[in-house]
Amino acid sequence: MKRWMPVLALLVVSALVLTACPAPTPQIIEVPKEVVVEKKVIETVEVVKEVPVEKIVKETVEVVKVVKETVVVEKPATVAALPRNETLYFNGQQWGPVVGWNPYSSGNNNAMAVAQNDSSRVIMFETPYLYNMLDGQQYPLLADGPYTWNDARTEITFKIKAAAKWSDGTPLTAEDVAYTWATHVKYNTPTGAGNKDYIDTIEAVDAQTVVVKAKLDADGKALNPLLVAAYVSQYYVIQKAWTETLEERAGGDATALMADTAEDVVYSGPYHKFFTDDTKVIYIRDDNYWGQDASMWGKLPAPKYLAHTIFKDNAAGSVALAQGEVDVSQQFNSNIQILWLNYGLPVSTYLPEAPYGIGASLPTAFYNLKSYGLDQLAVRKAIAIAVDYPTIIANAMTNQSATFDQVPRSLMNPTPGEQAMYDHDAVKDLQWAGNDIEGAKKLLDDAGITDTDGDGWREYNGQKLSYIATCPNGWSDWQAAIEVVAAAGAEIGIEISSNYPEWSVYQTIVTKSDAPLPEGYDIFMMWSAGAGPTMPWGRIRNLLSSEWVGMASNWSGNWGQYSSPDVDALIQAIPGETDPAKLKGMYTELVKMYLTDIPSFTLMYRPQSFHAVNETVWTNFPHQDDGTDPPVPPMDCTDGWGVACLYNVTLVNP
Repeated sequence: MKRWMPVLALLVVSALVLTACPAPTPQIIEVPKEVVVEKKVIETVEVVKEVPVEKIVKETVEVVKVVKETVVVEKPATVAALPRNETLYFNGQQWGPVVGWNPYSSGNNNAMAVAQNDSSRVIMFETPYLYNMLDGQQYPLLADGPYTWNDARTEITFKIKAAAKWSDGTPLTAEDVAYTWATHVKYNTPTGAGNKDYIDTIEAVDAQTVVVKAKLDADGKALNPLLVAAYVSQYYVIQKAWTETLEERAGGDATALMADTAEDVVYSGPYHKFFTDDTKVIYIRDDNYWGQDASMWGKLPAPKYLAHTIFKDNAAGSVALAQGEVDVSQQFNSNIQILWLNYGLPVSTYLPEAPYGIGASLPTAFYNLKSYGLDQLAVRKAIAIAVDYPTIIANAMTNQSATFDQVPRSLMNPTPGEQAMYDHDAVKDLQWAGNDIEGAKKLLDDAGITDTDGDGWREYNGQKLSYIATCPNGWSDWQAAIEVVAAAGAEIGIEISSNYPEWSVYQTIVTKSDAPLPEGYDIFMMWSAGAGPTMPWGRIRNLLSSEWVGMASNWSGNWGQYSSPDVDALIQAIPGETDPAKLKGMYTELVKMYLTDIPSFTLMYRPQSFHAVNETVWTNFPHQDDGTDPPVPPMDCTDGWGVACLYNVTLVNP
């Protein structure tokens, strides 16, 4: 193990090519070692003695029947004094303070605890299965063994592990799975809205057995077997009893139900809330976690605490990583390789050489198609082909991405499996590598979009083309990319300025797809789906499907509100097709349509998650060819099968 002296961190700051100051000293938060909980007991509860109805309990009691209550834990004297050899520190996931803990809501801004996607985050809430991006498999978590399809591929059946328990000690059952789905549908949550056209019912056959029934077409076939199978590794199981409490509190109102901060939520995962404010969020291990049973992990995760400082930006997070204040970094760290090449720090990435991570997602610039002039293909294409992508990849990404010469643009990620799913030659004439200034100028000139008043900026029908390009503040790789987009505009006579709102504001605006985007969001960056059980279909659906247009809370995609009936028809047809040749033809057509219409354009290839680790305190993180079986993916120890990392890490100095 390479060792390093703290003074080196001072040298690293400038070498990282960051304009950052060291991370601020954590605020000391005084927390009592013993907490007295006051609560009203709504019913008589059997304890050592009878507790009358409505009596205020101000003492520690040992209950016989389960009482829904917040678990009281003993806290260290100060939050800032968390034991370093018991705490795994993160960055890059939590931006801004936590809003809530509600697994039915998409508005929690609680990245460490609530993130339901292809590789869902499972430290607090859990899914039946865990997706592994390295081998494409779904491994059981709450489920007991693999799921099975019926012969007609219209139903999935799986069982719940007998050992699975909720944090209040009650069994987790098939009824919880069924009620979770029924609640999503009843209140039209984002999960319900996104899946109810494809999943008919989820039923509890008995206490342990779940049947997921697909919606069928006129021929009796599942409308979308891809989404039915993906559901079981993507969405949390939420306790029925707690959900009923939430429903009562919300008075049956969907808006109130999803707006509830759910401070009393019952969970099944290994960690839960310990402390949060606007500078940090900390989770503590539940030492009664069911997963230590031999039927799952056979032990508790190694760290007692998971802590995430809320850094101002990537630069501050990078300095903290170099200083050993962060163990696991899920953010872009500029010139990450110099930390070990130049300074010998115990920092590493999943891949030892560039691009250092597994390219799986496509950070994308979306056009607001309702902005003046951006409804014109010539304008959209001119901007897209003028962008200097090599500069984005070399400077903004510090070569942590394949180039578009190496992997020509399409709708596929750079992995060999996806690249084989379309006909490269058939779309070659539509692809571009960028920096084509003269081609962009000619395109605009031919469309009659010229500078008629001599001010240096082109007009369309007499109105100057002037746009704002934006992304979240502090996301340094995205911000650098946006600046390159703005520079391309200047080169071709289109005024593009940049603006960087805070993520807490940005997310609420971009994900509201039931109204036109406001001023200031003409060109804006968002992610695409990475690797998952429905890919590449799922990514294409997210980027192009018109089903997302009109959603009040849209975390799925197509944020520029593009619509094409031909695209929608192909997206709808693919899940039911099994012939490889026909699938390749369909995917090729979708790539053609995308590169022809250009409703958005990919700026870079990005790892599924950035995954850099500092092994000053903890070691045995996932690395390429590390010998784990199944292989543990570089998903920051929190996502999908990547959570296995928490059970593998060990202390450098036990």
